[in-house]
Amino acid sequence: MPQGTDQSHAVGDSIVPQKLQEKLPQKVEEKVPNKIHDTGDLSQTTGNAGVSHATGNSAVPKVAQEAVPKGVEEVLPEKVHPTK
Repeated sequence: MPQGTDQSHAVGDSIVPQKLQEKLPQKVEEKVPNKIHDTGDLSQTTGNAGVSHATGNSAVPKVAQEAVPKGVEEVLPEKVHPTK
């Protein structure tokens, strides 16, 4: 998995904790819906959103877990958001 960038790529509002924004690769940030973490990406989809796919304790806020597609949840490191 690509390393984080030590910076956020949000251009607007975000409910994602700043430390997490700084650790996530830009591609992951861009997959989070703009209403949760605004990167200005206009090509987003929200398939499989509305439910969390976490299988254990997650550092991701519940509202964010439920707003993003399953594929976004699965890209996060297991120690941050377990899905396996």
